[in-house]
Amino acid sequence: MSVKRRPRTDGKKPESMTPDDILQAIESHERWLKRKPGGLRADLSGLEVTGFQLARVNLQSARLSGVNFANTLLSGADLSYADLFCANLDDSDLTNAVLMRADLRGASIRGANLGGANLKEADMRGGAIINDLTGEKPTFIRADASSSTLDDADINNANLSGTNLSNSSMIGANLENTLLCGANLSGVNLENANLTGADLSGANLANAKIIGANLRGANLRGALISETSFAGSDLSSAILERVNLSTANLSGAQLVTESGDRSRSLRDIVNDHELWIREQGRGGTRAQLAGANLKDVDLSDINLSGADLRDVDLSGAKMRRAQLVMTDLTGAKLNRVDLRDSDLSGTKLVSADLTDAQLNGALLYPVELKDANGNPTGRFWPSDLESALLRNTDLSGAKFKGANLSGADMKGARTASAQFTDTDLDQAVTDA
Repeated sequence: MSVKRRPRTDGKKPESMTPDDILQAIESHERWLKRKPGGLRADLSGLEVTGFQLARVNLQSARLSGVNFANTLLSGADLSYADLFCANLDDSDLTNAVLMRADLRGASIRGANLGGANLKEADMRGGAIINDLTGEKPTFIRADASSSTLDDADINNANLSGTNLSNSSMIGANLENTLLCGANLSGVNLENANLTGADLSGANLANAKIIGANLRGANLRGALISETSFAGSDLSSAILERVNLSTANLSGAQLVTESGDRSRSLRDIVNDHELWIREQGRGGTRAQLAGANLKDVDLSDINLSGADLRDVDLSGAKMRRAQLVMTDLTGAKLNRVDLRDSDLSGTKLVSADLTDAQLNGALLYPVELKDANGNPTGRFWPSDLESALLRNTDLSGAKFKGANLSGADMKGARTASAQFTDTDLDQAVTDA
């Protein structure tokens, strides 16, 4: 929290200025910037300047704390380095304005249009006001840019910690290395935004649309994720510790590095899932990776039993000796995947594509279901490969027991030493 005193402490309102006085002050400020005679730094602190037409005005480094710029036309204005502490910019037009390194602590920017604006290194943290006369506790004011438009704005390296940006549009915005820890980004549209290296720890991302965005190296530790869409976004190397992705949309999201190694984000998800398994659901979080892009990833020897991997793309992945007991891989792309010696007992592979995959020595046994107290029920959950594509798949030495392979396409599959005990092969397509 930052602290700044009010412009005046004598309890009086700032001296009034006519529109002509304000325009004259702006002209004098421009002379001051150019170091010309008669120039004076503008001080509009606490004044009502609502509804003015100030497009392309130059108020660089001006004193504007507490100014009321609501509904003001400031498109193309230069407000870089300006003191806008606790200013009111509600519903103002700031398209293509320059606010680089501006002090916007505690400012209200609700409903404003900042499309294409430059907010590099701007400070939009909350602010606190102290009144020396009353001796009251400081009044904390949170910067509020809710329902504003920040499309294509350049906000890199800015400090928006704790800022309210809810329901704002930030399509294509550049937020590289920006501090957004604790910010309210609920309902925000960050489609195609650049969030590389951004700090989103503890941020509220409920119902946010973060589609096709770049989040490489972003810190989402402890962020609130609820019905959040990361579809098509790059989350490789993002920090996802203590993040519950159970309701997130990860369709097409990139969670793997270009080399195919497990990214930081994927390691966080897997570690949290393994804790969920060990604690039997009392701790950790079930891995929810439906639709994610995990091509060529190395997931050998990991335990993703019970994970939601529906429609995931694991083409070419290395998953040797993986534990995938009762994992949902419905519709998954598993062509060329290496699942040798893996445990696929009770796994759901309905309509999955396992073309050219390696399942040598894999186990596909039924799993006995247990009740809430962990007691056996006598009911079993079989491995289900109904309508799966197993063309040219290597099933050598694989052990199927009570599995469902009805309607599966097994043309060209290699089945030497494979066991199909009590397996349903009704309408399965084979070379026989």
